[in-house]
Amino acid sequence: MLNDNIAAISTPPGKGGVAIVRLSGGSPLSVAEKMFFPAGKAAVKDFEPYRMVPGRIDGGSFSDFGLCVYFKAPHSFTGEDVVELHCHGGTGIARGILRRALTLGCRLAERGEFTKRAFLNGKLSLASAEGLIDMINGESEAEVRAGFSLYAEKLTSAVRGLQEKLTEILAGIDADIDFPEEDIEHTDLADVGTRIGGIGGEIASMLATYRTGKKIKEGVTVVLAGRPNTGKSSVLNALLGADKAIVSSVAGTTRDAVEGTLEIEGVRFQLIDTAGIRASADEVESVGIERARGYLERADLILFITDGAAPWGAEDEEVWQSVQGRRCLIVCNKNDLAASEEAGGPAPDLRVSARTGENIAALRQKIFDLCLAEYRADGEFLIEERHFAALTRAGQELRTAERLAGQVPLDLLGVHLKAAWEALGEISGETANERIIGEIFAKFCVGK
Repeated sequence: MLNDNIAAISTPPGKGGVAIVRLSGGSPLSVAEKMFFPAGKAAVKDFEPYRMVPGRIDGGSFSDFGLCVYFKAPHSFTGEDVVELHCHGGTGIARGILRRALTLGCRLAERGEFTKRAFLNGKLSLASAEGLIDMINGESEAEVRAGFSLYAEKLTSAVRGLQEKLTEILAGIDADIDFPEEDIEHTDLADVGTRIGGIGGEIASMLATYRTGKKIKEGVTVVLAGRPNTGKSSVLNALLGADKAIVSSVAGTTRDAVEGTLEIEGVRFQLIDTAGIRASADEVESVGIERARGYLERADLILFITDGAAPWGAEDEEVWQSVQGRRCLIVCNKNDLAASEEAGGPAPDLRVSARTGENIAALRQKIFDLCLAEYRADGEFLIEERHFAALTRAGQELRTAERLAGQVPLDLLGVHLKAAWEALGEISGETANERIIGEIFAKFCVGK
């Protein structure tokens, strides 16, 4: 039931200073007054909303001293009455208090049920709920910023603006169809085509941000490739500022991928150091080489590492040919050593020294610029595949309507415009079905 009392632990499991048990529903205060005993004179049922009250929390077989706060409907996260019990952190304490709430009539909340109730009670849109989970799961500043933009209803506001424009066009079309003989201003088909094209253009601009938005959410994969002993592991360590990979003068030391995460201007980059690609009789090294080829296929950017102190050879050429057609940055390492007189090969984009740190900062910046040239910290980007798919469908319907304007009856034109409106409604939640809603809220933890 939508109005029954639910309860869950809202803080992560484990030991900590504070844990929070959240209750929401039609009468969470009636549960709280049976398990919270305030230090002051005010009874729980008389608590002033939004004020922390100290007191004893009854966990059934034990007690804890903590705080209680009451959020009065509709000015709460869920839109219902909400009570939070703040106890000392610790698995046993929080679980015991939760069990006590369940014995007093609460039901254990389902995954994301607090946020789902907020959506159903009109406290936030479906896209806003997705922004909230993106913020919670965000591993970089850019992910958090993009999630907050969704949570703050920026995309929903833009989408509803597009829906309003479509509604105005549809209203004019419906009036023409229903009252063809009335003395009203009839639909100008040429103007309708122009207006539809304008809405389609706005959608196209939004869709164009998804390529960057996807990288913000999923991170950027950068793979280091080259023949053995060019210093790939040293370059990885220098970029990360930590000794992540084993460095040795023995060729073939790296036999499997070594990964590390780097944040550049708030965006997460996954750096992968691969086994040097060459023909090898060593079974373990050969497996690593095959895996390296697989990583190259999935890379957003390949750092092709060459050895500036050694001549270009057949193994260099083999790796170079294997990365043709991919986005590459040619990095010549060991710039602190004497350059080989028989260097050969393609001209490097940048010369670095992993040992001394020369040009490593410049390399980080080049990686960022190549992968995220369109990124701005204050920009708005599509980050959800679901939103991209819905906007794509809406754009397709509008292109069809624009092409047919003036060539087909108005009611047929209206079919495509309504389909576009409904596709946009999947983002705000107005036309989202139960399957979509269920999948979104299943991504949340129980306490959210």
